[in-house]
Amino acid sequence: MSGHHEELLDELRRQVGPDHVLTDGDLSSWLLDWRGTSRGRALAVVRPETTGQVAATVRACAKWRVGLVPQGGNTGLVGGSIPDASGSQVVLCLRRMNRVRSIDPVNQTMTAEAGCVLQVLRGIAAEHGLLLPLSMGSEGSCTLGGNLATNAGGTQVLRWGNARQLCLGLEVVTATGEVWNGLSGLRKDNSGYDLRDLFIGSEGTLGVITAATVTVFPEPRSSATGWATCSSIEDCIAVLSLARAGSGPALTGFELMGSGALDLVHKHFPGRFSSLPRADWTLLIEMSGQQDAATTQTMMERLLTDAMEKGRVNDAVIAENIGQQKRMWEARESVAMAVAQEGPCVRHDISMPVSAIPEFVRDTDRRIHDRWPDAQIVNFGHAGDGNLHYNVFPGSLAASGGSLGTFEQNVNDVVFDAVCAKAGSITAEHGVGVSKREAVSRRKDPVALDLMRRIKFALDPGNLLNPGKVLAESSYAPALKVAAAP
Repeated sequence: MSGHHEELLDELRRQVGPDHVLTDGDLSSWLLDWRGTSRGRALAVVRPETTGQVAATVRACAKWRVGLVPQGGNTGLVGGSIPDASGSQVVLCLRRMNRVRSIDPVNQTMTAEAGCVLQVLRGIAAEHGLLLPLSMGSEGSCTLGGNLATNAGGTQVLRWGNARQLCLGLEVVTATGEVWNGLSGLRKDNSGYDLRDLFIGSEGTLGVITAATVTVFPEPRSSATGWATCSSIEDCIAVLSLARAGSGPALTGFELMGSGALDLVHKHFPGRFSSLPRADWTLLIEMSGQQDAATTQTMMERLLTDAMEKGRVNDAVIAENIGQQKRMWEARESVAMAVAQEGPCVRHDISMPVSAIPEFVRDTDRRIHDRWPDAQIVNFGHAGDGNLHYNVFPGSLAASGGSLGTFEQNVNDVVFDAVCAKAGSITAEHGVGVSKREAVSRRKDPVALDLMRRIKFALDPGNLLNPGKVLAESSYAPALKVAAAP
């Protein structure tokens, strides 16, 4: 370890305490991503407890020109919260910043620190009769700061929007160690550029989110959950149109699962909800609102009856109680875990206009199977907002070029070309991180990329914050390179 690194570590220990600057022992929980595919090394893991300590850490790293990798629950899927392999970067873990600073039921806002676990925040909101609608399978581990830094989506984007739509204000530590206090609970503020939206979704490359003010809503008085099977993807999208027309804002969830997705769930998690015969496609539909329970139940019944009469749905069942609702959602949320347990595959987090989904699925499935006849496609996702998790398992690797890496590259070309042809995005809710960085740099509009580089250089000219994420370093201006310490 170089002398300047030792001086930096001494400074960090003075700022956050020696027990919270970790350099030895098992640091794998901070250095390995959730999928186990991205592993890095770190000079240290620093765990601040206050915004002031975050600012001091940033200033110290800036002084010694050491890259800083912000991290929350480390549940990301694109390597965005993992340091590189050099062992020269500092991981800034914000999990100790886990306080709810205020709840304003009249203004319907909650202000909380970046390290708060999403599930805990949802529970605290519920104790006040309020709903924080951001919800996803990782909510027991993911944190508010990470949700905002990646503009997380989840299962209720259809009704409530993603993290960006739920955030009213931020507290951010800049690359120079200054603190911007933008924790406003305002719905209207046209007093200048919207800095909040600049930092949301920037994956820690422009500033470190330390706290946020988010919108909460009155807890719904009722909900109804339905499980339906369809013969085609066209039928699934037709049911979505019927649901929107018949229930409007009461439609809070519309999840899609191909037969391959549920086959894996039943293989790896036997006993999960399955009350209908196997079908090519299964829908999980949820309605909720302030209306009484009978009204919500009737809306669901009318939708499914209408869809069956129109030949769009084959079979359907409506949850009779909260326990059945939970079991239905448990089956849906088990798909990602079942995919992980099945083995290596090529994963995609893509989005496109909902109207483009049927043609995309039909044409892309055909192209995949024409080239790799024994490949297994596991398609599921948030159909209501156009977000699919389109996964492809290799059959014989010999037929795909002999390696998973070659197979992945070739499959990505097929899928990404098809997505872009539909005016879609090759990363919908997981972000860019490292794993999608090169693909984004090749496929995103050149003007947009140039603007992104200019913003990065303006806010972080030393390339201190999460270097190498989102934008390929080879595309940076020379001044963006992390300089060697004096």
